[in-house]
Amino acid sequence: MKILLATEKPFAKEAVDGIRKITEQANMELCLLEKYTDVQELYAAVADADAMIVRSDQVTAAVVDAAKKLKIVVRAGAGYDNLDLDACTAKKIVAMNTPGQNSNAVAELALGMMVFMARNSFTAGTGGELKGKKLGIHAYGHVGRLAAHIAKGFGMEVYAFDPYVSADKMKNEGVIPVNTVEELYKNCHYISLHIPANDETKKSIGYNLLSLMPKGGCLVNTARKEVINEEEMVKIMEERTDLKYCTDIAPDNNATMVEKFGIRFFATPKKMGAQTAEANVNAGLAAAQQIVNFFKNGDKTFQVNK
Repeated sequence: MKILLATEKPFAKEAVDGIRKITEQANMELCLLEKYTDVQELYAAVADADAMIVRSDQVTAAVVDAAKKLKIVVRAGAGYDNLDLDACTAKKIVAMNTPGQNSNAVAELALGMMVFMARNSFTAGTGGELKGKKLGIHAYGHVGRLAAHIAKGFGMEVYAFDPYVSADKMKNEGVIPVNTVEELYKNCHYISLHIPANDETKKSIGYNLLSLMPKGGCLVNTARKEVINEEEMVKIMEERTDLKYCTDIAPDNNATMVEKFGIRFFATPKKMGAQTAEANVNAGLAAAQQIVNFFKNGDKTFQVNK
């Protein structure tokens, strides 16, 4: 049984050693393809692999076609838009992610961004505090729940909107549920985005929602850039000189945003929400264990192409 670890950006040694230990204990062979520069290398390496672990590597239809024996591919991380799910399904390949393994890293970054924006991007002048402010969690999943927990430590009043999570669950965790996304944006000084990018959510965060935010409102995006309507973001920030936007995913119009809005806008140089040593190790080990469980027990718990 051959497991291919294909990572253009390699895991840390600790993660690779842990993955190797898990796979070898299950009598599986681990093969590494690291720092590859040509997709042809990936095509060749995956040709005889039974399973594959990737990070942000693109598992396209061409990769799937090259994988003659592949039964499962696991994206070590929460997002899986780098996997061609239709191609996987057509070849009866199970596609999985590793939800929750990098959640704490992303949640901590979201709160760090709020502090950064509250303190005027760490420039001179009087800033503000998070204590006593209302935080709206837009999607109360793994990351949203952790962000809420951390925010309460800052003394924030936490609200959440998620039609897939019961109001009782939120209340039991000290979070105030709201019935509509409009209510969330209207009432909260800070909004932390944790929605996926899909047909329903792409470009869903724009002028109408942001115009509802209270004076001095700040949107923090550690989700996906595709959920933002960038043209409408520019329009509302031009009209509302009190609004701020901080993102872990630089928009396509990043240069324009920087030029127009100065310290009211900040984007990290690259997506870094899950880029902690702890998160990388956790995601890699989880991916390896899921592959072992799949072959030993038929476990498809985290399948995303059902």
